[in-house]
This record gives sequence, structure tokens and C-alpha cells, in this order.
Amino acid sequence: MIALNSPIKPNLKKLQKYLEQINYNGWYTNFGPLHDELTARLEAYLGVKNLLLVNNGTTALQVAGAALGTKSLLTTPFSFVATTCAFKWQQKEVEFCDIDRNSYNLCPIAVNDAYIKGCKADTVVATHVYGNPCDIDYFDKLSSARNINIIYDAAHAFGIKVNNESVLNYGDASILSFHATKVFHTIEGGAVVFKKRAHFDKAKALINFGIKQGKGVIDVGFNGKLNEYQAAVGLVNLDEMDNILDHRANLFNTYRHGLKDVVEMPCWHPQANVNGAYMPIRIQNKALLNKVIDTLSENHIQSRHYFSPSLEQVFVDGGNYGTLNSQEVAGGILCLPMHAHMTLNNVQKIIILMRKSLY
Repeated sequence: MIALNSPIKPNLKKLQKYLEQINYNGWYTNFGPLHDELTARLEAYLGVKNLLLVNNGTTALQVAGAALGTKSLLTTPFSFVATTCAFKWQQKEVEFCDIDRNSYNLCPIAVNDAYIKGCKADTVVATHVYGNPCDIDYFDKLSSARNINIIYDAAHAFGIKVNNESVLNYGDASILSFHATKVFHTIEGGAVVFKKRAHFDKAKALINFGIKQGKGVIDVGFNGKLNEYQAAVGLVNLDEMDNILDHRANLFNTYRHGLKDVVEMPCWHPQANVNGAYMPIRIQNKALLNKVIDTLSENHIQSRHYFSPSLEQVFVDGGNYGTLNSQEVAGGILCLPMHAHMTLNNVQKIIILMRKSLY
């Protein structure tokens, strides 16, 4: 079986040393020493400031919105369901507009058109889909012109840079997921990178029941902290990230080269690197798409329609400024196996099988 995904397996010898340190300290959660060490190392590794660790990516989205004062949002219909669910769960008003047909990311022109048509959302939530950066320059201009907040769902974008600058430094907040299926993980976990320190400070209190050190309860909060055991896994996995990112990028580029003339793939941001978070393809013809899926399955190779359906078809009570591109892409999307334990031989086998099934 070539699995669609296979999480990084933490080095148990290294992990044991951290677990012994946790027991020695007797400090298991509530912003412990390993939590702080992981925060500092991630900020240095990613090239960011104001990074707040949280217990999962959904919490990251919710606390980012709460810190920025989000009441309503305009977002992409082509993303994992959590991007929308995080805010719907909080009873926020959610509206959709279309994606760029080439990149599969939220289209800033469509966003601007939505505001021209009367959209009142105070926040735009855009996903760097599959780790492919959005048009961050356009969104920066849009944020200033429309006086709106920009939150980036960067759950797929660990280690991604644009012109050698971390993509996490754009927008008012960028969120990361450290779920076990992600490029970097803490089993469960996540983070928010804030542009402004004041938003970071507010968010840190919010994930600690609204308690701010030295001032008591300052707001209605909840428990969104990352514990010491999760931080330990993160510290162990971070040691391996250079090699993992290089390997995944090599797999990704091999896929793209081998399939460039037989399937559609998203156009990558021209100034960005790749991290091999996912390997998406699109096949418009349903019969061919099903043939590829069947061929892969017969050869014990997993694949998945990721993301499908387009989310405005799931959350039908939300506003909709047009999502034809999203519906078209979602109708033919397929993700191929991509993870750190794959080999180049695995990728070459999949390429050969796909090329045979498509001709």
C-alpha cells in the first residue's frame, strides 16, 4: 500500500529525554518551559514574530478572529471544511466568493467585486491552498483600500516563503495546523502568527480562560493551550524539518515534471518555494478521473478528492458572490500520495500508472 498520507514518526530516543525533563519539572501544561522553547525555535526557524502556540488549527482560526474582532467574513469555498466551520461554530456570518481558476486560491479580484456588490464583511479569510501562496500583494492593497482584516489559513504552508520572506508575515494573522497529517506536527496543535503584538497579547489571554498575567480575567476566554507533551513532539520533529522539507519538495517536483503534460495542476506562485504538503491534480473528464482512481486503487495506491465539494454547497445559508470556478475545480480534483516516508520510486510508479490510464 502506498498511503495517501503517513505522519512523521517522532524519534523515540530524543522524545524520551524530553518526557523525562517534563516529569522532572512537574510542569505539564500552562505555558511550560518546552512550550516556550518550541515557540522560540519555531519563530527562529520560520522567520516570524508573535507566534502563539494553540491546541489545534481550528482554535488558531477562532482565536485569530476573536483577537482581531471579526464579526463577519468573506472566504474561499475551496478549502478544508475547518476553515469555514471554525467561524460558523462561533455564529459568525460567513460569505463566499470565487477562487482564481489558475492558482485555486481565493481570487482577490472576486473579493473586490464582492465589496463593490455590497459585501460588508470586516475580515477576509484566505487559504494558501496546498501550500501555494495567495496573491499576497493584492490582498495587502485590498486590506488598506477596504479597511478590512486579512486572516490567512496557512495550515498547508509550513516553511513557505515568497521572495525569501515567510508567507506567515503577511496579513493581520496567519494560522498553522500542527495536526499529525501536516508537514510539521505536534500530534494535535497549531499556531497563530500575528502582525501586531497587541493582538498576540489579547489572544494569549483568550486561550487561557481570558486571564492575563498580573491583571486577572480581562475577557471571556477558553482553554486553547498547547501542553508540554505536544511541545516535546514538536521539538523532536523540528530537528528533522530541513531534510523532510527537502525530500517532500523533491517528490513534489518529480510528480509535477512527470505529469505536466497529462493533467491540470495549480499554477504555483512564481516567487515562492514548495514544501510538498499535498500533490493535487485535476482531471476534467469524469470517466478518466474514475479510471485513474480505479487504476491506483487496483495497485494499492490511495487517493482522495481533496477538496470536494465546494463549500458553498455544504453551507447553503451563507452569502454567495459566485463560485463557478470553485465548483469546476472541486468537480475534478484529486490528491495523490504525498508524505515524508515516500520514495522517488513510489512517485515514479504512480506517474507511470497514471500516464498509462490517461492514454
